[in-house]
Amino acid sequence: MYSIKELIGVLAGGLVMLGLAGQAAAESLALDFAGAQGGLDARWAPMTFEKIPRHTRYRLVTEDAGGILEAEAEASASGLRYALNVGLTPESTLSWRWKVSGVLARGDVSRRDGDDYPARIYVTFDFDEGLLSWGERMKLRAARMIYGKDLPFAAINYIWASKAKKGLIVPNPYTDRVRMIVVDSGTAEAGQWRSHRRNLMADFEAAFGFRPRGLTGVAVMTDTDNTGERATAWYTGLQLENITLNTSSKVEAK
Repeated sequence: MYSIKELIGVLAGGLVMLGLAGQAAAESLALDFAGAQGGLDARWAPMTFEKIPRHTRYRLVTEDAGGILEAEAEASASGLRYALNVGLTPESTLSWRWKVSGVLARGDVSRRDGDDYPARIYVTFDFDEGLLSWGERMKLRAARMIYGKDLPFAAINYIWASKAKKGLIVPNPYTDRVRMIVVDSGTAEAGQWRSHRRNLMADFEAAFGFRPRGLTGVAVMTDTDNTGERATAWYTGLQLENITLNTSSKVEAK
């Protein structure tokens, strides 16, 4: 599969680190797929990987109610990312609905060769780096010298797993900078719309042991490049609630 350096580098490419200027009272932000002028909202930018030539196909299947995004993967990997600059509160949540055609026979959250999912949502965070150990800070500084100052150190993946137990939190097999949270698993609910609402601060604290300061981006991704299998997923209704929007987040739909 792609290296974690590629993944984090790509995610960081369009992300803006949290700034305090221009914050507003807690409010909501809909991460709609459908743009105001028709078609995919331009704020959802392609996320591809240098060493993976086959890309997942993404298309809008309806523009109603913010749009439904269909993802089709065939031994492929790519995603769409939405760069953000928002502050979090203890009540901040991310909600969404998704549906999958099925799971991957060789998918396995514990193995690099099984690190494929019919549906997953990446969330990248900003936090107080003073909470890191000296060794972690040195690793982060070294990585940022190579990949840029906006490189995120920590991310959560909400995943639809093949076999893992719902509620499980595990490190990504490529790096413990990314923690996987299983929100759906198996085939029992395949073909059905599943709705989720997650408390971002609580999930981050459960995964990493300290609280984040803000949110720098959200990405959706359906990938099967490791397993060589096929998968189809649908995403809709992504919504952030009880967040503080900074000026750069208040842009018109495109």
